[in-house]
Amino acid sequence: MTFKDKVIEVVASIPYGKVTTYGTVALLAGIPRGSRMVGAILHFNAERFDLPWHRVVNRHGYISTNCAEHTRDIQKGLLEQEGIEVSPSFIVHLKKYGWFGEDEAIKNN
Repeated sequence: MTFKDKVIEVVASIPYGKVTTYGTVALLAGIPRGSRMVGAILHFNAERFDLPWHRVVNRHGYISTNCAEHTRDIQKGLLEQEGIEVSPSFIVHLKKYGWFGEDEAIKNN
């Protein structure tokens, strides 16, 4: 399985109402320093694989997208639809809403 395949699997496993970080996805997918690659993989594959791309934020909980197609406002709105509180400055409280791979299916891959 490629890193891309693993990223897709991890992102697809993020529970509804939770967020994780690009770095956590990279770590769970097998390349701990691959967070930038995670962003690129999501950019080009989120719609193709119907991934919950909006559940991935940076290590500070900040919505850091700069994509014209997937804006911070869109991501904020999608997160809020799931009951996730997002501050006016686009920050999610990671201690409250964070998911860091607690799912046994991910841990065992």
